[in-house]
Amino acid sequence: MFFKSNFSYSNSGSSYSDLLLEIDSGNIQSIYFYPRKREIDVLYKNGKKEKIPILYNDQLILEKATENKVELTINNSRKESSTANTFSSIGLFLIFVFAIVLILRSTSKLASRALGFGKNKSKFITIDEVDTRFDDVAGVPEAEEELKEVIKFLLEPKKFTDLGAKVPKGVLLIGPPGTGKTLLAKAIAGESGVPFLSIAASEFVELFVGVGASRVRDLFEKAKEKSPCIIFIDEIDSIGRQRGSGIGGGNDEREQTLNQLLTELDGFVDNSGIVVIAATNRPDILDSALLRPGRFDRKIEVMLPDLDGRKKILSVHSLSKPLEKNVDLGYWASRTVGFSGADLANLMNESAIHCAREKSKLICDVHIENALDKITLGIRTSLISSTNMKKVVAYNEVGRAIVSAVKNGIDSVDKITILPRSGYFGGYTKINPDEDIVSSGLISKKLLLTKIEIALAGRAAETIVFGKNEITQCSINDISYATNIVREMVTKYGFSIIGPVSIDNNTDISLGDGLVAKKSIIADNTYSQIDNEIINISKISLNNAINIITKNRILLEKLVDVLINLETIDNNIFKKITFDLLKI
Repeated sequence: MFFKSNFSYSNSGSSYSDLLLEIDSGNIQSIYFYPRKREIDVLYKNGKKEKIPILYNDQLILEKATENKVELTINNSRKESSTANTFSSIGLFLIFVFAIVLILRSTSKLASRALGFGKNKSKFITIDEVDTRFDDVAGVPEAEEELKEVIKFLLEPKKFTDLGAKVPKGVLLIGPPGTGKTLLAKAIAGESGVPFLSIAASEFVELFVGVGASRVRDLFEKAKEKSPCIIFIDEIDSIGRQRGSGIGGGNDEREQTLNQLLTELDGFVDNSGIVVIAATNRPDILDSALLRPGRFDRKIEVMLPDLDGRKKILSVHSLSKPLEKNVDLGYWASRTVGFSGADLANLMNESAIHCAREKSKLICDVHIENALDKITLGIRTSLISSTNMKKVVAYNEVGRAIVSAVKNGIDSVDKITILPRSGYFGGYTKINPDEDIVSSGLISKKLLLTKIEIALAGRAAETIVFGKNEITQCSINDISYATNIVREMVTKYGFSIIGPVSIDNNTDISLGDGLVAKKSIIADNTYSQIDNEIINISKISLNNAINIITKNRILLEKLVDVLINLETIDNNIFKKITFDLLKI
C-alpha cells in the first residue's frame, strides 16, 4: 500500500500513485532525488517540471526508476548540511566571544566606578565662569557685608594676621527658602578671586559605607592644593543632622560623613586658607558640634527682604524686561509683604508671560496684577453661575473683610473676589500682612486672636444673614485654619487659662529611641482642659466676629451688592465704600 499525500507541490496536483504510473508509462525523462528533504524533482518528456513529496528514504522510487531506465540523480545534502552546521558553529562562537567582551567591558566600568566612589563630585569655579556679583544681589545688605569681610580675609590675610585675627573656618547661611542663600554663594564665587568649590551635601552620602567620609577627605585635599580656597556646601542639613538618632546608636553612613567633616573643619590637621560656606533653612536640626566656634564661626541670617529690599530685588529682575514708564515698583513692593527674593523673581517672570500671552510689547500694571493673583490666589477656575452660591460666597468674603478692617485698618484689605481659585472654596479675601510682624517674626496673643476672628468672620456673616440652620460648609478651610491657631496658642505659646505651659503631644516614634512609643507624661485631665479651652476660644472669637458684623450690617449689604456686580473689589473701591460706613 502506497502513501498518498493530501497535498501537492505542483500546479497539476500529481500524487505519489500518479508518479509511479507515469514512471511505468515511460513519460518521465529524469528524476532528482533529495533523500533528506522527502521530495523529488520530476522532469517529464514533454518539458513539464514538478516537485512531488515521497516517503523518507523511499526505495520504491529508486527501483521503479532503475527498472524503467529513467535518468536518476541522487542529491546527497550532507555536504550542504555540514557547511550549514559549520557556519552556525562559527556564528555561535562569535556570539560567545562578543558576550565575553561585553561582560569584561561592563566589569571594567564597574571597577572604575567602584574606585571612583571615594571621589567627590565637586567642581572648581573660576571668576570667568560666574556672572553673578554682589551688585546682582539685593535685599540682604547685612549678609553681603559679612561675606565681603570673609573675602577680604582670603585676599589680604596679612592685614588681619598682623593683628592676631584668624580667618573664619566656616560661615553658615541661615534663612527661609528662596531668600538668596545660593545666589550669595554665586556672588562670592564671582567676587572672591580665589578658587571656589561648590557641592551639594546630598552628594556625599551613598549606599556604600565609608564613601561619604572618603569624599569629604578628597574635597579638602583638592581645596588644600588650591589654597586659599572657598568651599560651598549647599543644603548641609542633609548630612549635618544631630547624631544618635539612627538604628544601632546612630553609627550609619551619614553620621560617619558628618564626623569626617567635623574633623576636617577643626581637627589635628591644619586647614588654614580654606573657608567653608554652607547654606540651610533648617538650623534647628543641625548637630551642636557643627555649630560650635572653630567650625562654623559665623552664622549669617538671610531673612525675608523689607520694603526697600523688595523694591531693589524687583528692580534687579526687571532690568531685562520692558516695563511701561508708569509702572511703580515701589507700589508693587508694598503689595508683596512676606515675599522672598525667589517669589519676587517669579512675579516678574509671570508678568512677562502674561504680557506675551496678550501679545503686548510692554509689561504694565495689569500684567503684574494678574501675575500676583496667580501666585497668591492660584489659577482662576470656572465662574460661579448660581445666584445663591454667589450670595453665600460674597457674604463670607465681605464678612472677613469687615472684621479685618475693624481690627487692622481699612488698608489691610487688599482685594475681595468671588471668582473661584484653585485651592479655595468659592472666593478669596486677600489681607495684607503687617510689615513689622513679618520683619520681626514676633507673634502676640492679640494678633493670633485677630487672625482667628477674621477666619471665623465668614461663618459669622452666614449666621447673621441666613440663620444657624442655613449655614454652609463654605468656611471649612477657615475653620480648620482657626482651629490650628487656637491649638498652638494653648499647647505651644501658653496663651490660655492653662498657663505658660508648653505641652508637646507629638506621638511620633523615633527609631533611635526605640520602637515603642514613650508613655505620655500629660494627664488625661490636662488633655480635657486643652480641648475645652480650644472650644471656648473658638466660640468667643466667633461671637466677637458676629458682634462686629452685626454693628456693620449696612456696610455688609452694600459691599455684597457691589461684589456680586463687579465680582472683584480692590483696595481703592473698598476704601471708598467703607470710609463713611465702617463702625469700629
